[in-house]
Amino acid sequence: MKQARSQKIVMDGYGSYLGMEKGCFVLKEKDGSEKRYPLFENPIKEVVLKSGNMISTGALASLGFWDVDVMVMTQRGRPVAMMKSLDDDSHVKTRLCQYEAYNGEKRPYIAKQIVLSKMRGQNILLGKYGLRPHDEEAINFKIDKLEASDSVSFGQKLNGIEGNFTQHYFKQVLGLLPEKLRPVKRKKFKAYDGVNNIFNLAYEVLQWRVHRAIIRAKMEPYLGFLHSVQYGKPSLICDLQELYRYLVDDFVIQFCQGLKERDFTVKSESLSRKRKGKREYLNDAETKRMMRKLERFFESKVEIPLIRHGKKQRIETLINEEAQLLSSFLRNEKLEWAPRIAMVH
Repeated sequence: MKQARSQKIVMDGYGSYLGMEKGCFVLKEKDGSEKRYPLFENPIKEVVLKSGNMISTGALASLGFWDVDVMVMTQRGRPVAMMKSLDDDSHVKTRLCQYEAYNGEKRPYIAKQIVLSKMRGQNILLGKYGLRPHDEEAINFKIDKLEASDSVSFGQKLNGIEGNFTQHYFKQVLGLLPEKLRPVKRKKFKAYDGVNNIFNLAYEVLQWRVHRAIIRAKMEPYLGFLHSVQYGKPSLICDLQELYRYLVDDFVIQFCQGLKERDFTVKSESLSRKRKGKREYLNDAETKRMMRKLERFFESKVEIPLIRHGKKQRIETLINEEAQLLSSFLRNEKLEWAPRIAMVH
């Protein structure tokens, strides 16, 4: 029986060093303390390496050989790179099926499932806080009657429906944030206020989780079904992220309740070649605290049965399983794909 991986190595301070000694990963801290991780006793499932720390090529080679997830982050917690096994590209059949689905009947079906599931997830969160839910019956009707004969028109209309109900969602959700920190509206790209930047950072961590799940499921991250396919846009990652944003939203809502204005710092940044602007971010201490809580959040369990056994599973496992289920659907091993939506805690 294959041993489950449970350990993580998170290097989120300064001056830590990860190396290999006699079949053990050895983490040496700046203060001289050491922690050993025997390779075969309790297998490692992930290493998070933040800037300001070091890792040996021997350790990297062992992590690659044993297919351990390695994420590289900035000191502020932004994911910037991950290590990918050469074997991840060897399963050509799945990607061929994905390309065929993009030009076939499965594309509109998958796109509709993503939008409907996103709506259901948002309604779960709205219901938790006693807010006005989406009219599921009306939205279902609008989506059901969309014709997929013109893929461009279909995509625009479907994204329009999604955009409208998400706008309604955030108008209410932002009201749950502390009044002194509350942004006027949700801003994704290059936000100036601190809370929108908290949302954006949390979504970037979610994006890494989804990206890794897609790679493990042998799919192409840049070929999606709902979001447009264009240079530099990982559209399948954007697609599957939509299924879990409401869970991250709930995390951010709860995390922000204890924040004060003094927990943020303002930085001057270049907005263009000739213009600079000021952006607000969490300070370093609060960013580190948030990232540790976010790590525990992805390890928390939801009441959705595992594919094989068990009544509950971790959120990170749910993301991995859903990518595997979509992959199976693309290969015609399953007749349908209906994303599983978890209740919020």
